[in-house]
This record gives sequence, C-alpha cells and structure tokens, in this order.
Amino acid sequence: MLHECLDALAIRPEGVYVDGTLGRAGHSLAILRRLTTGRLIGIDRDRTAIEAARKRLAEFGDRAALLHGNFADLGNLLREAGVEAADGMLFDLGVSSPQLDEPRRGFSYMHDAPLDMRMDETAALDARQVVNAWSYDELRRILFEYGEERYAPQIARAIVRRREDKPIDTTGELAEVIRSAMPSRALREKQHPAKRSFQAIRIAVNGELDALEPMLEAAADALAPGGRLAVITFHSLEDRIVKRKLRELASGCTCPPEFPVCVCGKKPKLALITRKPVISGPAELAENPRSRSAKLRVAERPQSDGQGALS
Repeated sequence: MLHECLDALAIRPEGVYVDGTLGRAGHSLAILRRLTTGRLIGIDRDRTAIEAARKRLAEFGDRAALLHGNFADLGNLLREAGVEAADGMLFDLGVSSPQLDEPRRGFSYMHDAPLDMRMDETAALDARQVVNAWSYDELRRILFEYGEERYAPQIARAIVRRREDKPIDTTGELAEVIRSAMPSRALREKQHPAKRSFQAIRIAVNGELDALEPMLEAAADALAPGGRLAVITFHSLEDRIVKRKLRELASGCTCPPEFPVCVCGKKPKLALITRKPVISGPAELAENPRSRSAKLRVAERPQSDGQGALS
C-alpha cells in the first residue's frame, strides 16, 4: 500500500518521518525521495533488515538514521535519535516478506527449516521452546487467542503427544503434527491447515500484540501538531487493537457516560483521518497477493493541543 501510505502521511520535504517497521525499506526509500532537508528514522527488530536497508538507503547518508529495536520502546528510540517530534510515522505490522521467504528463519510452513520465528535473532525465546516446553493449556490458549484456531485443543494435544516421543525441531514436523490433528473437512479448506497455528506461535514468540498499545501511545505523544500516524494491519487481532486504541486516543475523556461533566481532564491526542480502513486496490492485489488482508488506518495530531514533543 505504498501510494496510500505516502498520501496518508502528507509528506513535507523538510519534515521528520519514522518508519517503525523498516523491513525491505521500500516505504523508507519512497519517503526519503520526497524529502529535501528532512530526515527519516528507520526502526526494526531484525538486524538483517537493518543491514540490508543500510545498503539500500546509503545514497541518503545521515538523513536516514537506522535503529535496531522494538517499536514498543519507541519513545526511547526516538530520544536516542535526537527526535523531539515527528511529522509522520508509519508502522507496517506483522512478519515481513523477507522473513517469510528466508527458510532458515523458520517462519513459513512452506519450507522445512529449524523452528525459530524470531524477528529479533538475538532474542532468547524461539518457536522451538514454545512448541516443546509450553504446557498444553498455554499452547491451547495461544492457538485459540492468537491464531483464532477452532481446533486449538486438538492441535495442542497432538503437539504434546508428539513431543513426548521426541522434540519437534522443524517447521515441516510441526506442520505435519498440526495437519494430523485436524478433521478432513478442515484439510479441504483453501488455506494451509498450519496457517493459523504458525501465526499464533509467531505472535507468542515475538510478543507482537503486547507491543501495539505502548507503541501507539508513544507515537501519539511524539507526533508534532499536524503530524500523521499510519498503521497497516494484516489480521483481525492486530486491527481490533489498533482500531480500539486509536479511537481511545481520539476520544480523550474516559469518564463514565453517566457523569454530567468531565472530571478526568483528559484531552484527545489524535483525530481520526480514516473512519474505515483503506484496503488494497485491484492493481496492488494483482502485484502482491499478500496485501489482500492489509488494512490502513490513519490519525493526526491536532494542531491546537500544544503538545507533540517527547517529554
């Protein structure tokens, strides 16, 4: 959704912009090409992505600052980069295409590779530990909550039974265990039987959902007046959190509805630009089928609130 994102950010040539999910640096490159004296701050948990982006953006020199970190720690990362307030921020959530396409990273059920799924390869927790050490109850919970997998109990039981004989070490082994636990009617569905379970385990390994609210709070606080926040989600769990949090940040007052006057004193930090999410058009879907589930939501820091700088 490159063009939609660029339009949403309303880029000013002298502005400061944040790409909080650097990935292949496609969005970053397009933003930098629209800047003259402005700067871009790129953030990613994946050091491989940082190094690849450094080469791709080398022509822009110190106008592109690339930071290794989790966007849940956005406020500290921006302070590290010397950013007092940003004119726009973009977050393209979920796993990146390079991570999916690199078999050794262990994200995909399409390749047999060591179970890993870490976005940050320096992190302690990986998918092998989740699959082989977490309890039946925890496995069932994450499969149901993070994967919205209706066969979560059956799959969790199958994983526990299999690992009693020997550890589940690879993505191929895990995909086969998942397949064996599902009824024949589920195996006839269009999507791969392991899709929801792999999503759930990946989210658990990387704490993806836990990072969203802190990131959105910090982004709202760090925007300059008139600055734009654009967030792309790829599944309903992310989108529900983003939608709810943006509405909360745009509503301000948290007093119970029965209160005759506001006593909390909270003011709106954002104004919603998109009441409904922007979705991919036919041209993008033809070029990039993975974008079919993408939803873009946009909000703006009000001009008159007198805030927008990091404390």
